[in-house]
Amino acid sequence: MSKEIRILEPISVWNKFADLNEVPRPSKKEERVIDFMLAFGNSLGLETFADDVGNVIVRKPATSGMEDRKMVTLQSHLDMVHQKNKDTNFDFDSQGIDMFVDGDWVRANGTTLGADNGLGVATIMALLESKDIPHPALEALFTIDEETGMTGAMGLKQGVLQGEILLNLDTEEDDEIGIGCAGGVDITAKRTYGEKSLPRGVVPYKIVVSGLQGGHSGMDIHKGLGNANKIMNRILYHCNKDLNIRISEINGGGLRNAIPRESYTVLIVDKAHTVLFEKKVQNLAGIIKEELKEMEPNLMIEVASAKKPKKIVGLRSQEKLFKTLYAAHNGVYRMSAAIPDLVETSNNLARVKVKNGKMEIACLTRSSLNSSKNDLTEALTSAFEMAGMEVTLSGVYPGWNPNPDSEILKVLVEKYETLFNEKPNVAACHAGLECGILGNNYPEMDMISFGPTIKGAHSPDERVSISSVQKYWKFVLAVLEDSPKK
Repeated sequence: MSKEIRILEPISVWNKFADLNEVPRPSKKEERVIDFMLAFGNSLGLETFADDVGNVIVRKPATSGMEDRKMVTLQSHLDMVHQKNKDTNFDFDSQGIDMFVDGDWVRANGTTLGADNGLGVATIMALLESKDIPHPALEALFTIDEETGMTGAMGLKQGVLQGEILLNLDTEEDDEIGIGCAGGVDITAKRTYGEKSLPRGVVPYKIVVSGLQGGHSGMDIHKGLGNANKIMNRILYHCNKDLNIRISEINGGGLRNAIPRESYTVLIVDKAHTVLFEKKVQNLAGIIKEELKEMEPNLMIEVASAKKPKKIVGLRSQEKLFKTLYAAHNGVYRMSAAIPDLVETSNNLARVKVKNGKMEIACLTRSSLNSSKNDLTEALTSAFEMAGMEVTLSGVYPGWNPNPDSEILKVLVEKYETLFNEKPNVAACHAGLECGILGNNYPEMDMISFGPTIKGAHSPDERVSISSVQKYWKFVLAVLEDSPKK
């Protein structure tokens, strides 16, 4: 599985990445990877401990001649997003990631790769283990649960960290230096509904939406990618308008930070309308595929026979659901007026589940401007409440305000230009990084974010550029060697 990965350059980084990817590490279930990191730090004879929430901290003294430099905290998160293709047989709770080399890319077989943020973790591990790399005193911070709530960063108390500079290794373009990010809030809408018995003379069907690219609900939200939940609801809404369909079950999307790739619905149609129904779905499928053909060439919308369900959703509840899903905003809400080409505010309609008398809709709303985030949150809450749903807000985390006068930023820009003979892209991003949260408890810490080029994060198309990792490693070493003095 990892033999061809372990011979890639830089060998120390790729070997640590291969080691890490043998450890199952889903968000909320990081016990094994926490133990793995504690054992790693202790095996090196370094100060190693876990805090109250499970973040792992490892400290390494400066190399000879570097004692006069400020301590640098290197930070990455241990958990990874778990997504797989529907035809992939894989158990994230028990199996290591199956990786392979594809030209300049490292990929996984039908699953997410874990380069987000495993390459950052592996980089820090390689530095901690190194014996010949010049560096200031290092403090490694391995946080937990970044992908589903950032509870590791939120739970890190004041006074734990000793570093004056924080290098967050969680940016996904190797020419980008991150100096700011969006904040976010999880929106969950729920309600119960009365189930009804099936009328006579009906035919059961299943509609399946699949083949979408998916992707990161922050970094990819501006690309116009298809959202399986919105596509499915569009089909159901128009079929219901003309043919009075009745649904029994909807299951669409998954994680809040992943653009939903798949959805399926079980429903019934009056026997007299089956031909019209099948034609209606085919016509809608043709229209939607034409609209998305440039971005989603592999989109599939299929209608097939199904096993007859036991119950269906009550008519009024069904109509309210279709309308609220149509009204709920998905995608870019507002572009930044201050930073060109930066998404300011967005929403990902991430999860729709209807079954056994319960409905649930889950969203992740992001913004670099709190007032705009609150505005979109109110709009979504209003849409859901009009459908009789109870709305809860959770997982609120702050954005990271840019500091263009940062001392470590100047070091990174100078080193990048010297090494690669070009200017880096110094920018804020629409993803949620832990820097904003960490900055609340450590406001004096000078923070920056960078990393190798990773594409397709949060989807089974996730891949990392081999040449980019080589470039990024060279950059990391140069920055540490020329880190600011005390």
